[in-house]
Amino acid sequence: MRPAINIFIWEVAAKRLGLLHELAPKAVRVAVLINPGNVPSAEATLRDLPEAARAIGLQIQVLNASTSGEIEAAFATLVRDRADALFVAADTFLISRRVQFATLATRHGIPAAYSTREEVEAGGLMSYGASIPDMWRQVGAYTGQILKGAKPADLPVVQPTKFEFVINLVTAKALGLDVPDSLLARADEVIE
Repeated sequence: MRPAINIFIWEVAAKRLGLLHELAPKAVRVAVLINPGNVPSAEATLRDLPEAARAIGLQIQVLNASTSGEIEAAFATLVRDRADALFVAADTFLISRRVQFATLATRHGIPAAYSTREEVEAGGLMSYGASIPDMWRQVGAYTGQILKGAKPADLPVVQPTKFEFVINLVTAKALGLDVPDSLLARADEVIE
């Protein structure tokens, strides 16, 4: 058995989609942006999201982007096809382009859901995912156990214990969205 920490990035995609739907209840068509170069992320997103979308009455359209130019092209497509919202898959490259996403989503009036708080801090609408600082604490504790003599093969797989739901009210207002009090009450952080 190999030691591991599972941070549940992809496993909470359906929950994130549901929260996006609560924030933008009139949305029916949701563009899902994946990085086809990140096969695990793309496959996990495409495995779980279609069923979750059907369960809440949403239609999804999958768009690919693995460069900044392809992100621009994906936005042109989702605007042309009149997507009501955007779901950005959990992917390191896509997270690194958070300012580009926030700028394009706001410019085109597209509510968007992300996997990390950093994307919302950059101007994105909302995120839901494992707490990255909590995950790093777990990595440190795991490492500490190994340094104190624990055999890595004897350590269990560790899972996150803290998940974060973050809403950017400034972005919501810019998009003309009224955030329900029930969502504000559930949010771990509200950026005003």
